Amino acid sequence: MNPITGLTRGGVEWTPAFVTDLNQGTCIGCGRCFKVCPRDVFELVEREGLDATDEDLDDDDYYDDEDDGFSDDTSMVMSLKNLMDCIGCRACSRVCPKNCLSHESAAAA
Repeated sequence: MNPITGLTRGGVEWTPAFVTDLNQGTCIGCGRCFKVCPRDVFELVEREGLDATDEDLDDDDYYDDEDDGFSDDTSMVMSLKNLMDCIGCRACSRVCPKNCLSHESAAAA
């Protein structure tokens, strides 16, 4: 089956890639994906069962001088709220500093 495709305003063919997974183990809860998503796909939730002091997470990633409305508390993490509302724009992956998101093209019915 062929993947779903569309055209950009300029007439270039484009294949959307929809969010399929979010790795909460590497997510730092920065909220960048939430802020850039036009479709309410993400939500900030309590981190469960994960050690917030993981050595893989760099302290510079947690603190930001910008007041973005999100807590720098490492006990929060992003979650997929409305996965079926994803339009496949991949904006979330472009702004994610930890590459937490997986995407996949969908086949046309």
